[in-house]
Amino acid sequence: MTPDLIILSDSIHTMDPRTPGPVQAVAVSGGVIAAVGSREDAQTWRQPGTRVVDLGSATLTPGLVDCHIHPVFGLDLTIGVDLSGATSLEDVRSLLRAEATHDDGWLRGWGLNPNAFGTVPLHRSVLDDVSNGKPALIRLFDGHSALANSRALEVAGIHGRHEFEQTAEVVCDANGVPTGFLVEAAAMELVQRHVPQESFAERKTRLAELLRDFARSGLTGGHVMDHSDESTALLQALEADGDLPLRLRTAPWCMPGSGEAEWKELARSIGKGGRRWSIEAIKLFVDGTVDNGTAWLFEPDVHGQSTAPFWPRPEEYSAAVRYFASRGIPTATHAIGDAGVEHVLDAVESFRDAVPADILRRTVHRIEHIETVPDQLVARFKAADVVASMQPTHCTHYSLADHSDNWSTRLGDERADRAWRCRDLREAGVTLGIGSDWPIAPYEPLPIMADARLRRRSGHPDQEPIAPAQALTALQALEGYTSHAAKAAGLWDVSGSITVGKRADFTAFELDPLTTTPDEFAASEVLGTFVDGEVQFMLERLA
Repeated sequence: MTPDLIILSDSIHTMDPRTPGPVQAVAVSGGVIAAVGSREDAQTWRQPGTRVVDLGSATLTPGLVDCHIHPVFGLDLTIGVDLSGATSLEDVRSLLRAEATHDDGWLRGWGLNPNAFGTVPLHRSVLDDVSNGKPALIRLFDGHSALANSRALEVAGIHGRHEFEQTAEVVCDANGVPTGFLVEAAAMELVQRHVPQESFAERKTRLAELLRDFARSGLTGGHVMDHSDESTALLQALEADGDLPLRLRTAPWCMPGSGEAEWKELARSIGKGGRRWSIEAIKLFVDGTVDNGTAWLFEPDVHGQSTAPFWPRPEEYSAAVRYFASRGIPTATHAIGDAGVEHVLDAVESFRDAVPADILRRTVHRIEHIETVPDQLVARFKAADVVASMQPTHCTHYSLADHSDNWSTRLGDERADRAWRCRDLREAGVTLGIGSDWPIAPYEPLPIMADARLRRRSGHPDQEPIAPAQALTALQALEGYTSHAAKAAGLWDVSGSITVGKRADFTAFELDPLTTTPDEFAASEVLGTFVDGEVQFMLERLA
């Protein structure tokens, strides 16, 4: 063995129960882990030309992977003023007034939490008096809705209700006049298509900066839950300039109204990619969000909403999943409400006897989000061999223990008490991948892992935890970004642990994620990341 790189660290968590400890050294050759052992072992590995990185008292783990991100789609969702910190309607108005003084032709904003409106309805009039005569389009935090002002509706030619092939709505008042509230993608696109677009060069620059920020946060990979022709062009252009700083596993969308012709084209895209990115799965939706009244629930929410699937004919969703599954293509389905989750489980269970066993073994099917489900659905995940992919900060950032937030109020106490059942799924033996859903919530993985353990927002010890019985252990939180993230992608044979023969992707921490208190860990630093055994980020004091 002639290693290219040896990494030394006082604490190395391999996430491989078969590896005897303690491990304090890893050798890398050709982008693959060549040996693991002690500092003494490392002395025998070193050859002329071998680079040695000694991290001292740091902790090294397999590289962190965010199981649900939208880097390219997120470029559209993060234009204009960031409203995510606004906690009141006056905060919103103040930020928008300041943004409206800029010379841009449109007033844009993103990250708006409906809780900031209190009891005030989401209505275009809220924007009309702060937009300085400009058309305005403000994206809400969930990415599934937006608020347009009167001028934007006029520009888009929206004067009343619209009919859509998928679940979407131009919300109107009792007289049929649009309120400006646009629910789901098809409705938002009516206005979005009139908004001036960035140049390709501008988007490439923004994406490059974002991916570098991901690496600095500790990420070495991400499961991208959208892919488009623009995604291909941007990622190819970035790789032409040099390697991406993390691996991206992407999934194009399969939407209502599509049929076998479209599914065949999606299937043909699987496996295409570059050095560090590839199209590996298909993303589908069966519902929307609780906050907008578009989740799919067994019983209506407090406003009589959230009773319909995203696919008007849900049997067509099931047929699509069966089509991909029979060809060994992984699927990931957005399902938030209990009825939506049940339908996905039903769909997966329906083809278990029809798909050859070897294809079943190597094909992962996932449900994304899983915000409220009863006991009987938790129990079905393991039997159906379905992976859970969840975002702990959706719980800790957007709901409250006293159920006074919009999400909980809509659901009522019983269903709100079933919030994000991460621990129950783990205890049932289910693979649980963890992620951020950026830009819906911040992408930094350390606070997310801390929130998963605390069931409240890290750094806010005064907050009451939300359903504290669902807290993960420190090990489970780390597994959600490492070993379980690899299993959620069907990549456990090549990644997710520090094991000889696997990819040399690592994250180095200032503090040990398994022994440090959650609040302290959330505030600590990531020291560096490695992909293919190459440094993608390293603090200057260690470089």
